[in-house]
Amino acid sequence: MAAFTRILALVLLLPCLAWAAPVRIKDLATVDGVRGNDLLGYGLVIGLNGTGDSLRNTPYTEEMLGSLLERLGVNVTGESFRPKNVAAVMVTGTLPPFAHAGGQIDVTVSAIGDAKSLLGGTLIMTPLNAADGEVYAVAQGSIIAGGVSAEGEAASVVQGVPTSGHIPSGARVEREVDFDFSQMSSFRLALRSADFTTAARIEKAINDDLGDGVATLLDATTISIDSTSLGTVNPARLVGRIENISVEPESRARVVVDHRSGTIVMGEEVRISRVAVSQGNLTLRVRETPMVSQPNPFSPGETVVVPRTDAEITQEPGIGFAEVSGESSLSDVVAGLNALGVRPRELIDILKAVHAAGALHAEFIVN
Repeated sequence: MAAFTRILALVLLLPCLAWAAPVRIKDLATVDGVRGNDLLGYGLVIGLNGTGDSLRNTPYTEEMLGSLLERLGVNVTGESFRPKNVAAVMVTGTLPPFAHAGGQIDVTVSAIGDAKSLLGGTLIMTPLNAADGEVYAVAQGSIIAGGVSAEGEAASVVQGVPTSGHIPSGARVEREVDFDFSQMSSFRLALRSADFTTAARIEKAINDDLGDGVATLLDATTISIDSTSLGTVNPARLVGRIENISVEPESRARVVVDHRSGTIVMGEEVRISRVAVSQGNLTLRVRETPMVSQPNPFSPGETVVVPRTDAEITQEPGIGFAEVSGESSLSDVVAGLNALGVRPRELIDILKAVHAAGALHAEFIVN
C-alpha cells in the first residue's frame, strides 16, 4: 500500500510539473490550413513464400494480376493459374504539407485478402489517390513486415501482425498541392485544445513581441495573424518567429481514469469539496459439495446424490467514515485520498461516487 501511495502521488503530480514552465506556441497551436493529405491505393504484392492469397477465395486478386500481365504483353486469357506468392493489398500514406514533386514519403501496406504474411514481399507500382481522385504519388518497394507466422499439420503460431508492413520512403510524389504560402499576408493559428484563456495569452504574447494589432483573438481555438502592419515580411519567417514565443497555457481541471489498468491522472486545478467517505466490500460465497449415498452390498436400494450447500457472507472492515477536507492544492487532495488507505480500483470507485455527489470539481473522464 505504501508503494502504491508513492506511485499514485507521483502520477497525480506529473501534470503540475508539466505545466509549471512556459510552453512554445508551436507546441500549442498549428497554422490553419497547413496540414497533410491522406492518400490511398490498391495494389499487388509479389514474391511471397507461398503465403499469398488463395485465388479461389479472392477472385479480385486473380483479376488484377491478369490485367497487369495483359498490360505487360502477356496473354493469359483463358489460362488457369493459381500462384500462391501474390496478395492484394491496400496502400496508405500521408502527403505532408509543402511536399514537392520528386520527394519521397513512407507508406503502409495491409493485406485485404486471406494472405497469411507479407514478409519478404515486394509492392509493385501502385498509384496513390487523394480525396479529389487525383494521383499524387506512386508507391513501390520491398515491404518490411514486423510479424511472423508458422504452422504445421495440427498447430500454428503467429507473433505480431505479419499481414501488415511498412515501406520507408516507398512512394514518390508526382503531383504538388497548389498552395503558395509565401503570398499570404494573413493566416490563422489553431489551438490543439480549445481554451479562451490560453488563446488570449497567445494573442497578448504575439502583440507584445511584434506590435499591437498583429494578432486578434477570434474564438477559443483561433487567433488571426495580420502581417500588413509589419510591412513586407516573409510569412515563413514570421511563423518561425511566432511559434518560438513562449506562453503559459491554462489547463482545464480534469480527472482521467483507466479502469482496466487502475491508472488515475489528475490535473493541477482539481479540487474536492469537504466530503465524508465510507467504503467496504461485501462478499458472498456459495459452495456446492454433493455427497453420494449408496446402499450396502447385496441390499435393496439405489445410489442417490445428496446435495450439500455451504453459503457464507463476509464483509471486510472497510474504512468506516473518513473525511476528505476541501483543500486548495493538488498535493493536499492527493494526501487526503491516500489517507483513506484503499486499493487503486477502490479509489476509482470512490472518485466516481464523489463526482456523482457533486464534490469533485473537475471534468471526470473514464476510459
